[in-house]
Amino acid sequence: MRLTCLVSLLLLSLSGFSQQYYLFVGCYTEGPFKNGETKGLFVYRFDEATGDLTPVSSIATDNPSYLALSADGKFVYSVNETDGAKPGGVSAFSFDKATGKLTFINKQASGGDDPAYISVDRSRKWAIVANYGGGNYSALPIRSDGSLAPATETIQDEGSGANKARQEKAHVHSTIFSPSEKLLAVCDLGTDKITLLHFNPAATTRPLARDSTISVTPGSGPRHTAFDPGKPFVYAIDELSGTVDAYRITAGKFVPIQRISSHPRDYKGDIGSADIHISPDGRFLYASNRGDANSLAIFSIDPISGHLTLKGFQSTQGRTPRNFLIDPTGRWLLVANQNGKNVVVFKRDVATGALTDTHKRIELPAPVCLKMEPVK
Repeated sequence: MRLTCLVSLLLLSLSGFSQQYYLFVGCYTEGPFKNGETKGLFVYRFDEATGDLTPVSSIATDNPSYLALSADGKFVYSVNETDGAKPGGVSAFSFDKATGKLTFINKQASGGDDPAYISVDRSRKWAIVANYGGGNYSALPIRSDGSLAPATETIQDEGSGANKARQEKAHVHSTIFSPSEKLLAVCDLGTDKITLLHFNPAATTRPLARDSTISVTPGSGPRHTAFDPGKPFVYAIDELSGTVDAYRITAGKFVPIQRISSHPRDYKGDIGSADIHISPDGRFLYASNRGDANSLAIFSIDPISGHLTLKGFQSTQGRTPRNFLIDPTGRWLLVANQNGKNVVVFKRDVATGALTDTHKRIELPAPVCLKMEPVK
């Protein structure tokens, strides 16, 4: 009888268990996107069972418009995008997973104006930063204590694009590692090019070596890429044309296989696509559309060809969905609506890819980046 009771209690406790995550939210604090507050980086606790969000802590930092987490979750790195008012920066923070509090470590120059993206390799040796205004990207060494050293390599892009208003010069918008981290994909919105580089984490000063460059349809403005987690496919979202370009990775090169719109066929409004992510199981791809659309496009991915099939659209329930994430379980999708001043939680159907608004919200001024880390 005692054994039966113990087993019953164990099963009951397991059934009530839910994984907890920390959600990091970066918000604009100054410049044309200012939110009126000094604290730009916020931490919440996310309950995977319910989708509930609970505030934990916050810290002041200038325009943390993109974030990166170390693989062990002990450090957070943020760009400081300052819209040319002062040199762009990158900040390092330690993170106490027991208390959920951030502590500022140090700050370094990003190597160019208006840093818009940062990636940190799994070994936590390098931070790679995209400088949108500077049209370049920099590699900053990370010291053993998590602090950033000055950039030891900065690569400058040159050229322009067909859209004279937006592509008057190079505008590097993202620096994204492949799953193996052997390659780094760099999207240049200003020159309509995606550059692939070999990444060597053991390097002491110059970890990046150019491999190849692919040109995108003129006027597209490639912004972000998403690598398939298990197949040799990669997808790029084009900000200016509102399209997704699909590539097969062959011998380390991107080979085009498809170009598809992220908007309805009869769409006539302003376009401003932003972010792109693949579900953890590799079956669905999502792309965010700003402009007048304020939507997420939902695509299924053919596991053999890598081709996309449009499944539908979901309103983001707010304006200007700059960034979104899919939680590690694949059951939830959270979107940051910059001008909607909210973060919206959607329940995700893992079988169909469809999204359902849970009506759970975080009300924050100008949220623009979301990252998630397990509590334990």
